[in-house]
Amino acid sequence: MTTAVPIALLAIGGIAAVVIVVLGLRLLPKAAFVGWVCVLFFVPIWVGVNISFYWAAITLLTALLIVVNWSVVPLRAADAWVAGFVIVIVGLFGFGSVDLASLVAALLEWVVPYIWGRVVLARIGVEWVTSTISVIAVVAALLAIVEFVTSFNPFVLIPGSGVVYDTWSPLQERGGQLRVEGAFGHSIALGAALAMSSAFVVATKWKLLPKIGAVVIIAIATVLTFSRAGLITLVLTLVLSTFLIAGVSTRFRVSVAFAGIVGTAIVIPIIDSVFGAAGDEAGGSADYRTDLLVLLEQVQLFGNPGDWYSLVSGDYYLGYFARSIDNALVLTLLRYGYIPTLLIMAALIAAAVMSVRRTTRSPASLAVVGQLPSLFVVALITQYSMFLWFCVGLAITWAYDADLLRRGREREPEITILSTPLESKP
Repeated sequence: MTTAVPIALLAIGGIAAVVIVVLGLRLLPKAAFVGWVCVLFFVPIWVGVNISFYWAAITLLTALLIVVNWSVVPLRAADAWVAGFVIVIVGLFGFGSVDLASLVAALLEWVVPYIWGRVVLARIGVEWVTSTISVIAVVAALLAIVEFVTSFNPFVLIPGSGVVYDTWSPLQERGGQLRVEGAFGHSIALGAALAMSSAFVVATKWKLLPKIGAVVIIAIATVLTFSRAGLITLVLTLVLSTFLIAGVSTRFRVSVAFAGIVGTAIVIPIIDSVFGAAGDEAGGSADYRTDLLVLLEQVQLFGNPGDWYSLVSGDYYLGYFARSIDNALVLTLLRYGYIPTLLIMAALIAAAVMSVRRTTRSPASLAVVGQLPSLFVVALITQYSMFLWFCVGLAITWAYDADLLRRGREREPEITILSTPLESKP
């Protein structure tokens, strides 16, 4: 009896704490979004819990925020593509053509952040989203620069899930130089995330000098990842954002162009020196990505090809590629097949297409466009995949619904669920 009372009190206290957290996330959506971006950039993927399967902290928080901030938004074509993808892979899982790990990865790392991107603008405005991502990305970039200078990454000291920690915590070098990775577990993932963030920095309403300074800091940190994918996508994203986002001043565009010329003159010798010192490692990395194309012979129309690891195709033993497939498109094809891949990639392309027209263009859509080349040379790893699919959902919402959602918030109290009937659309 004496032990039952403390246990009951602890249970009541735990339930009360959960209720307070949920109400706080609902009543303070701006603070909740700040917390989400902080977890995205500063909490490693190996921090999480096992509930039937592994939930990283960012995944768990994203799912919670979707539930407590759920809002009704108009459906778009991209939603149909994503829904079709989910239905097909769940069916394939039922038939044993898609394994559980692949099913869970798609649902938690792609679909969940996509939904969060679709509903987030129902609770907060585009300027808050833009500024929050920009500020926190700059802080992450500053920490990456400090990491390079000190050769110390504090995030690897954070304990976590054994297998996930062992996979992503080891630091990398290239040509004897530390490749910074922050809390992203891999330098490529950090470089890609910073490249996407640069579009949001360009879109901010900040004054000229702070905005230029933020771009320079993000560029320096991306260079220090010594990731070719990060550098290429950063340049592409910055060029597109600087010259396509409405409201960007001519002074900023001229300043970015000038900084780009000066930066290129400084960076190219450094990159050449590091990659030259890396020798066979850097060249082998590039050759490996080309060799991956042999795996396309194993792709099925639906589902995975089964045990392809033991096969030999020409001069290639396919088990060589089992440990890592650094090509998001090839890996998606192998896991799910041609038809499911077509469905999910159609949603991603739909977000990228939003950047074609000025009326539907946004930093999120330009961030997605900037990442298209990386899909052929990088796997969707750690928080990078979450950020990319969040931007896909955000780009779809931003293109069509931002003004409608904003008007809905003005009509409704912030603690109610937003309803935006289709007939109210102008």
